[in-house]
Amino acid sequence: MNTQHRISRRDAIKAVSTTAAAISFVPREILGGPGFVPPSEKVRIVGVGVGGMGSGDTRYLFHEGAEIVALCDVDERALARNAQDFPQAKPYTDYRRMFEVEKDFDAVMVATPDHNHAIISILAMKMGKHVHCQKPLTHSVYEARMMQTVARETGVATQMGNQGQASEAARLIWETIASGAIGDVLEVHAGSNRFPAISPRGVRRPADTPAVPEELDWDLWLGPAPARPYHPTYHPFSWRGWWDFGTGVLGDIGCHQLSAVFKALNLGHPSRVEASSSNNQAPPEVANETAPISSVTRWHFPAEGDRGPVKITWWDGGLKPERPEELEPDRPFAQNDWLYIIGTKGKMYDHQIIPEAKAKEVGPPPRILDRSPGHYKEFIEACKGGPKAGSDFVNHAAHLAEVVLLGNIALRTQEYLYWDGPNLRFTNSERANQMINPPYREGWSLA
Repeated sequence: MNTQHRISRRDAIKAVSTTAAAISFVPREILGGPGFVPPSEKVRIVGVGVGGMGSGDTRYLFHEGAEIVALCDVDERALARNAQDFPQAKPYTDYRRMFEVEKDFDAVMVATPDHNHAIISILAMKMGKHVHCQKPLTHSVYEARMMQTVARETGVATQMGNQGQASEAARLIWETIASGAIGDVLEVHAGSNRFPAISPRGVRRPADTPAVPEELDWDLWLGPAPARPYHPTYHPFSWRGWWDFGTGVLGDIGCHQLSAVFKALNLGHPSRVEASSSNNQAPPEVANETAPISSVTRWHFPAEGDRGPVKITWWDGGLKPERPEELEPDRPFAQNDWLYIIGTKGKMYDHQIIPEAKAKEVGPPPRILDRSPGHYKEFIEACKGGPKAGSDFVNHAAHLAEVVLLGNIALRTQEYLYWDGPNLRFTNSERANQMINPPYREGWSLA
């Protein structure tokens, strides 16, 4: 259930400034509580999944003053690479064993493939450990709801790895919308042009079965996913496009590009979700295995408070909306990762009003939000009893991930879906409902 605090746009300038000041409530250095770390001490962190993004996350957290106690990866080659930077960190290949042996740590950094995020993060939170988990937070819609529930129940500090939420651009998007400079927001378009070479899509499952590298625990890499033979097309790095392990371009980048507008518009549950993609014409052995090469996904959000209805559309694989007339001819449009917002009185591209002449005429929006000390520092300070991090699971990250992942269900079913958010179900498709919480492989659970 979405628990975001609702702020109407006409009250935003007054309310946001007071909310930002009050969001920490009573500091945990006074209350103590789960995972309490005195402000004078270093946050002791263990990392799970350090072969790719997790390697960077670990270094960023270290540079913010964290102590790296132990590192875990199912691939010993990744552990060997990280040992050069953190020789004091104990190496493990099984996170469950690490959690049993390492008693004196405060937080867990999770950066495994998407399908293992929830089982590791929820176990850690139930142990009273703070959690920094990479986007899109979870692999399924149900897991996202459970991450929010467990984070709320345990009270630990949390942060999803959508680093842009801490940026100046994210704040300018929120402040520009709150100022009324573009009027009421009607449509949001966002997208990414990640190529299949980065995350293979639109392909069949490989038929050959090469030997598993001796450094890799393939069964543990699979975790709760259905069993299948090892192949280098899945690991390392290239798992994102496979439905059993990843969430495609939408899951990979959607939580980055849509975070600011979810906050600015206080978006709750969508009422409808629809999608179309290159997989619409693909045979089942392709469409059921990987995310599409290109797709368009749309969420319909009903009016709420003084905000009217909003449509959000996601584009990838080179697809894009009509170029806005307001954008200067020499400026590129919808390349790489991008955001385009349409209001009743104007438009924004990325974090700026367009055209540039109008942006200069309007001037910068009133500064109503506190600036971030940095994405990773937010998490470290939250672990020490400071304000909640900007992408904490309870107030932002889990709901954002849940809505983004609804889009993948629409992509896979190719159906126009009606969503009952409070009851976590679609009202018109049992096939889609079966994808909300796909079964885990025997021996794995969130318990």
